[in-house]
Amino acid sequence: MDLSDFEADNSVSCRLASEIPDICRTEDCCLGIDEAGRGPVLGPMVYGICFCPVSKKEALKNLKVADSKTLTEAERENLFQKLDEAKSFVGWALQVLSPNTISTSMLQRTKYNLNALSHDAAIGLVQYALDRGVQLKEVFVDTVGPAEKYQDKLSQRFPGLEVTVRPKADSLFPIVSAASICAKVARDHAVKGWNFSEDLGDVDMDYGSGYPNDPKTKAWLLKYLDPVFGYPQFVRFSWSTAQTLMDNKAVTVHWDDDDDDGEKGAARQNNTSMLSYFGRATGSNSQNPAHQTHRFFTERRLQSLDTL
Repeated sequence: MDLSDFEADNSVSCRLASEIPDICRTEDCCLGIDEAGRGPVLGPMVYGICFCPVSKKEALKNLKVADSKTLTEAERENLFQKLDEAKSFVGWALQVLSPNTISTSMLQRTKYNLNALSHDAAIGLVQYALDRGVQLKEVFVDTVGPAEKYQDKLSQRFPGLEVTVRPKADSLFPIVSAASICAKVARDHAVKGWNFSEDLGDVDMDYGSGYPNDPKTKAWLLKYLDPVFGYPQFVRFSWSTAQTLMDNKAVTVHWDDDDDDGEKGAARQNNTSMLSYFGRATGSNSQNPAHQTHRFFTERRLQSLDTL
């Protein structure tokens, strides 16, 4: 699976897709939707769709696709290869949601939670298939949140389609199993080949499963916590695991739009106001060669100003 488009800039989300089989533009098709990587604190979440003609459901079943969570990595890779070889009647598309996208969405002023993000990714992929000329008739979805509400939402959005939303749909419908495999293989590749934009040196890639309760993942999070700037963009810093570690281990910062009154409030708490970092003389670096500007500022070509 070629993830070069996402790897070129893994701070943003990316859509990847196969070619559309000609038969999918002329025959009624079914489409399955599933995701991979909803729970981990590390790496992207990937939403996937897989589609094929209704007349080819049995041929898809004969590929022996199954819920990706029940398969080993080698089995998933093998099944994805089979799906790719069946490109005469099987197509797929993926929405790779970067950790940065997930975190900034969940922490923005107008909350955009993970369920809403997931629903919008799924809707976007169905619309993509329709826009590309796939003759969709049936859509099967592994639920996010209450199944009935989600089914109603999708049915209203796509009134011409027969929508079925079920818990554990990836173990009930082969077309959803196929989507699950595509999504999981893409996430595995993205996590294994993660390109760290931050200057972290020789990064320890032994971070376990990426789930918050994994001891290896917790140890990795502790190791790569910057006391001022937090985590690299590989980490979903909106997850409570990451937030708790930052609260306990990172430097406390007083924000000047807090309820207390700016620098005076910070001083009362024996703390430093954020504004104090921007009021220092521009020439301080040249006068004190030992002082090194943090890479956050140098990478963005930011510098302090005395006057405007």
